[in-house]
Amino acid sequence: MFKNGIWGENPVFRLALSLCPAVAVTTTVKNGLLMGVSVLFVLVMVNITISLLKPFIHPKARFPIFMFTIATWVTVIDLILSAYARGVYAEIGLYIQLIVTYAIVFSRAELVASKHKVIPSAIDGLSMGIGFTFALVLISFIREILGKGAIFGIPFAESSPFLLMLLPAGGFFIVGLLMALLNWIDIRFLGKTPISGGGH
Repeated sequence: MFKNGIWGENPVFRLALSLCPAVAVTTTVKNGLLMGVSVLFVLVMVNITISLLKPFIHPKARFPIFMFTIATWVTVIDLILSAYARGVYAEIGLYIQLIVTYAIVFSRAELVASKHKVIPSAIDGLSMGIGFTFALVLISFIREILGKGAIFGIPFAESSPFLLMLLPAGGFFIVGLLMALLNWIDIRFLGKTPISGGGH
């Protein structure tokens, strides 16, 4: 279901996948948004590609083919951003290139795209990508407000920034609090058991 990627199986808050970018690039909303959109693009394109090619992929060769496909689409988005978003790319370019290692991209190719038709695979990539983007923007929003006293680089009040929020420790703290909050909402209001997972 489409909403699973946003809430029920959110890659960051529910499955705890790809936490590195969730902490490393979320010091500003602009960085978090661009990173999220980049992963969304790669997820959708990889899922579509693998779904189209699955009749020709030998099961024993699927992992290297998945990696080659992911690397190809990561290269595409890397070149686009380096050409048209140079300012932000200078800050997060390394993490864009590391999308090739993100567990969320590989896992959707293996679990969904290699087993389903194009449209369901594309919808899954879109759902997971939107969920990932939502998580990064939310984390970035909180960290930029607390750590810089600003939003989109614009100061909004006279305050003393809590600089810890701009450090990796602050990022993990915010991610942990948001995971706990969403799990509490599920248990308290929806009567669900929280989903847990792990990965890079």
